[in-house]
Amino acid sequence: MAIRPLIGIVGPCAAGKSTLVAGLKLRGYQARPIAQEHSYVQDMWKRITNPKILLFLSVSYPETIKRRNLSWSEAEYNEQLSRLQHARENADLIIETDDLTPSQVLERAMCYISGESG
Repeated sequence: MAIRPLIGIVGPCAAGKSTLVAGLKLRGYQARPIAQEHSYVQDMWKRITNPKILLFLSVSYPETIKRRNLSWSEAEYNEQLSRLQHARENADLIIETDDLTPSQVLERAMCYISGESG
């Protein structure tokens, strides 16, 4: 059996990182959420995990409020986006999650991963 590549998942709070990681792990993939949105270290994703495949989950500010009932400001959300900019620029795939179910996000990720890992 071939060793599957390490997959790193980044994105702002409530983007679906933990849910996607859980889904990928259930299907036998090595996946790790990277809480880069809380760090000022721009390349934290690479320093800590250095994944073969980096997936970025994007979510809008209004959707984060709906998903988690967060009491944060738009400025705090924008700060997370700023902290995630390096990861977004280096991501192999960006998935806009606002209008997707968790299973649709998983499906898009798996389609990309299976194409990349043969």
